[in-house]
Amino acid sequence: MPRPPKHVVLSRQEIGERLRSLREPRRITQVELAKMLGTHQASVSQIERGIRGLTLQQAVKLARALRVSPDKLLGVGKVDGGAPTPRNEKLMRRIRRIELLSSEQQDAVVKILDGFLDAQGR
Repeated sequence: MPRPPKHVVLSRQEIGERLRSLREPRRITQVELAKMLGTHQASVSQIERGIRGLTLQQAVKLARALRVSPDKLLGVGKVDGGAPTPRNEKLMRRIRRIELLSSEQQDAVVKILDGFLDAQGR
């Protein structure tokens, strides 16, 4: 059985550039992204500089951490800087800390915030 042709969709350099262009507008540092991924800042830096490539699993983890589709990370979707970020830096720091919590803890925080916001809207 013949082997399928090996197609390089994006070079390591292009993937690194896309990753940086998605990370920076969200004001996520390499250290913060590394924590979300369960890896080291040096690994994120190597990916962004095109030294290290990505496995499929790593691409999916990165996409989830950045809240984009894997297609967008890998170049199928347009990079538009992502969702708007709050201008309040204190709020943004808290959001990044919440993202580091377990999904159960995040759900609890969302319930508390929803309750507070609903009470304010009355």
